[in-house]
Amino acid sequence: MCGICGIVGHQPASPIAFEALRRLEYRGYDSAGIATLTASGDIERRRAAGKLDNLEHVLKEHPLPGTTGIGHTRWATHGAPTENNAHPHEAGRVAIVHNGIIENFAELKKELEAKGRVFRTETDSETVAHLVDDYLGQGLEPRDAAFAAIKRLEGAYAIAMIFKDHEGLLIGARHGAPLAVGYGNGEMFLGSDSIALAPMARKMTYLEDGDWCELTPGHVTIFDMTGAEVSRPVQDLTFMAGQVGKDGYRHYMEKELHEHPVAIGQTLKRITDPASKRIALPEMPFDPAQVPRITITACGSAYYAGMVGRYWLESLARIPVEIDVASEMRYREPPQPDKGVALLISQSGETADTLGVLRSLKKAGQSIVSVLNVEHSTMGRESDLVLGMDAGPEISVASTKAFTAQLSVLAALAIDFARARGTMDQAREERLTASLLDLPSRAAEVFTRTKDIQAMAAVVAQARDVLYLGRGICTPIAFEGALKLKEISYIHAEAYAAGELKHGPISLIDQTVPVVAIAPSTILFDKTLSNLQEAKARGGRILAFTDAEGAKRLKDVAEQVVIMPDVDAFVAPILYAIPVQMLAYEVALLKGTDVDQPRNLAKSVTVE
Repeated sequence: MCGICGIVGHQPASPIAFEALRRLEYRGYDSAGIATLTASGDIERRRAAGKLDNLEHVLKEHPLPGTTGIGHTRWATHGAPTENNAHPHEAGRVAIVHNGIIENFAELKKELEAKGRVFRTETDSETVAHLVDDYLGQGLEPRDAAFAAIKRLEGAYAIAMIFKDHEGLLIGARHGAPLAVGYGNGEMFLGSDSIALAPMARKMTYLEDGDWCELTPGHVTIFDMTGAEVSRPVQDLTFMAGQVGKDGYRHYMEKELHEHPVAIGQTLKRITDPASKRIALPEMPFDPAQVPRITITACGSAYYAGMVGRYWLESLARIPVEIDVASEMRYREPPQPDKGVALLISQSGETADTLGVLRSLKKAGQSIVSVLNVEHSTMGRESDLVLGMDAGPEISVASTKAFTAQLSVLAALAIDFARARGTMDQAREERLTASLLDLPSRAAEVFTRTKDIQAMAAVVAQARDVLYLGRGICTPIAFEGALKLKEISYIHAEAYAAGELKHGPISLIDQTVPVVAIAPSTILFDKTLSNLQEAKARGGRILAFTDAEGAKRLKDVAEQVVIMPDVDAFVAPILYAIPVQMLAYEVALLKGTDVDQPRNLAKSVTVE
């Protein structure tokens, strides 16, 4: 959630830190701050509540000198989002920034207060600064004081520290929340992710859980929790530096919506054989024909992608599938079968709840397969197999292109399992694969319907409540549409399997409640049509996404229709995800909300 950056080098640190924080805005935040070491060796801080523009104003009024510094965008957990609670936190000879939650902070705080220490914020993070300074007061050098403090922390954290009178020294630590080291030209950096580091670093290293590091200009030493020096893989970053601009679009979300065709195409390019035009996934670390059950888990949009994946795997590969949201599954402790497979889905690969389930499922003897957009993430390193997407960086908090890339991978996985289990002949495999490979061009066609989607948005934007309906494999797309509308327009929206309408939700329908239907003519259309007629009879305003055939049959039922390109029913969920996301975007524009950084939300949820 929070964003962290750190700089040690020869250039003024504050401007570099500020630009890194700009690139971390997508993670969600409600206050921000920067601390540097001055020429006299003192620590100076600048902090502000609200958006980075407020911090920028403070920095213009009161610039920060120094070439060693740390920065932070805070997503409030302990304490209100005020300037006083904003990071960096300072205690005596140390300043720190922290992402995560220190679960034993109350115990540590009580111990430190007993020694006479005075706390000035409501945060758990300030405890870390006081703990490190307490060890400094016992005569330990900064590296040893930091290590002693880190060993006492419980919970999730990524931390960066600077020390009074120690110019050119930066300490970082990671457990449960991501932190990466960037290598510059005579400079070193810390960042929450590669997006923060890309413009200033040539290479990077992800710290692993339990790692901590000492950075000086041009050098890094990484240690594990035993204090032993360790080495970690170094990756090239030059390819990413130019990928995270808006490229003339108004918002990152608008840009990323328009990148659906490329994200789908690039992802499919990785997992298909261009010569045979057949699915070509990496070799599995198990025999798909012998897998008794697949367990799918994820959070948010990734969970809805998993719901679609369940339909595909069950119908095509004839394999039982269980699915649950990760925040519930990690505490449910369901029994797992021998030789079972766990399928986990995450854009960032750092989602705390999903990562927690991964570890529990691994202990239960399940083979771990992860569908990720960031393959070198924590989930990637701890999985038995990674099925990587190629969606590119996703900056907007509301996921768009990563969702369709996830669906593309899951569709290919279902075909691959069906082939291995003998539940699909070659002719059908080739037909379904061909429909997947045709998707990028069909996805590009959706943007020619923008005016129709904008007209639909004008209706939705006036509503207080909206219902989304789908049937069969399109039901999860209704859930995705409702989630997007809630996330970025703040309109209350709920999604239902259309057949459930008569079991309660129909009581909500009147002329003020638009009903958005995901209704391709190839998927249980007659059933959906009957449900929509029931809604219309109660005064509901029917807005439908369908194809040309469906539009003919909806002409006396739907107030507005967006006519989608004709595609095979197999890939319809992927295609129909695009316009429901576009609808949410257009409604948000009309409502004037902060599209890329909706209130209270974070891109990478690294705490429970």
